[in-house]
Amino acid sequence: MNEWIPRFADYLAVERGLSANTRESYQRDLKAFCLYLQDTWQVTPECARQPHIAGYLAHLRAQGRAATTVSRNLASLRSFYHFLLREGQLSQDPTVHIDSPKVEKRLPKVLTVHEVERLLDAPDVATPSGARDKAMLELLYATGIRVSELVSIRVSDVNLSAGFIRCIGKGSKERIIPVGDIARRALLHYLQFGRGQLVKDGDPPELFLNHHGQPMSRQGFWKLLKKYSRSANILKDITPHTLRHSFATHLLERGADLRAVQEMLGHADISTTQIYTHVTRTRLKEVYLSAHPRVK
Repeated sequence: MNEWIPRFADYLAVERGLSANTRESYQRDLKAFCLYLQDTWQVTPECARQPHIAGYLAHLRAQGRAATTVSRNLASLRSFYHFLLREGQLSQDPTVHIDSPKVEKRLPKVLTVHEVERLLDAPDVATPSGARDKAMLELLYATGIRVSELVSIRVSDVNLSAGFIRCIGKGSKERIIPVGDIARRALLHYLQFGRGQLVKDGDPPELFLNHHGQPMSRQGFWKLLKKYSRSANILKDITPHTLRHSFATHLLERGADLRAVQEMLGHADISTTQIYTHVTRTRLKEVYLSAHPRVK
């Protein structure tokens, strides 16, 4: 049955238009499930029944996996078994009566405007790599794009004269996103001064290059973000997604329309965007409790 995992990955790419990162996540989940079935039950996925699925989820919980991880694994299994049913490989779906774990919705971590400013001022723009890092940080905060979208931007996707970038998001959906003047200047400086010095053999189409002249990876940018977070004396544990959260929260705090923010973030469902309204309310309450003279 393992031979069906690559076929499933092809289906996710061709018919559902999922990104390579998402497909890899599905495949990792399925391979771990197959290994569990073999080691624990000596059965293959096509022979798995509801107790095997429930046992695997219990196994994940026993390992201390978060509810979000368990829920994601179940979603991967459901998609896989739906695919096998569609292909005529099974007569029944063993996941159909399995309940999804209850996942507590956590409010996303955000930076204050002052923390963002310290972070964005951290790179040394007098160096090619610093000019690149400044442009990446400014663009991430200016647009709210995902880090996978950031590192996939091509030089041809940037229109500085019009002040827009083209971005390919989840499901291969294209978005045209406005870029503010500060981020535009950082991008222009990188293109005029930094990028040419980072190019080695050949010139990749991707906008952001590492010191080997190859496209910057998500992991590479994450390491850079950690470095600049430390140098900016930011004590919060931040990820590239923190800047995306901060982008949305700061826009809504300043009166931006929720639908416009949804469009810029590339959310298919506005309920996903609405979590940021809860963040702004929470922060408003914190300010009130700390500042009002007659609260205590």
